[in-house]
Amino acid sequence: MSNKQPLSFTVNGDVAETLISGGETLLTVLRDHLHLTGTKRGCNQGVCGACTVIVDGKPVRSCLSMAALSEGSEVATVEGLSENNVPSNIQQAFADNGAVQCGFCTAGVLVTVTAFLAENADPTTEDVRHALSGNLCRCSGYKKIIDAVMAAVMTQAAEASA
Repeated sequence: MSNKQPLSFTVNGDVAETLISGGETLLTVLRDHLHLTGTKRGCNQGVCGACTVIVDGKPVRSCLSMAALSEGSEVATVEGLSENNVPSNIQQAFADNGAVQCGFCTAGVLVTVTAFLAENADPTTEDVRHALSGNLCRCSGYKKIIDAVMAAVMTQAAEASA
C-alpha cells in the first residue's frame, strides 16, 4: 500500500499533478517531480533564499514549505518569469547590469524581487536592500544586484508612462 497522496496545483500557469509523500517539501516536488531545477537547494534551512518561489503572490522558502500545503495554489518559479522566451524586465536588467556572478543565488533573488516589485513599483534603494535582506549572495554581488533592480524599476516606469 502506497503512502502517496495526490497534489494538484498551478505552476507557472500550467496545472501540475503528482503523487507526494507527506513529508516532501515544495522544493523537492518542484525539482524532483516536476524537473524545475531553477529553484535551488541551498542551505535547506530557509536562511539563504535560493529556494524562493512565489505562492499565491507571496515569496515563500520552498525548502521549508510542505508540498501538501500547496494544494490548489498558484506557484511561480524562476522558469515562469519570462514570457514566450522573452526575459522579464528584471531578468533583462540583471543581464544588462552584470548582476550575476556564480549564479547560485540568482533564481531566488529574481523571484524575490519580482514579488517585491508587484507590491512596490517605486521603491527606494533602501527598500530594495530590505526586500533582499533574506537572500544571501555567496559572491557578495549585492551592489550590482541592487543596481539591476533599480534599472528594472526605471524601465518599468518608462514603459508605464509610454
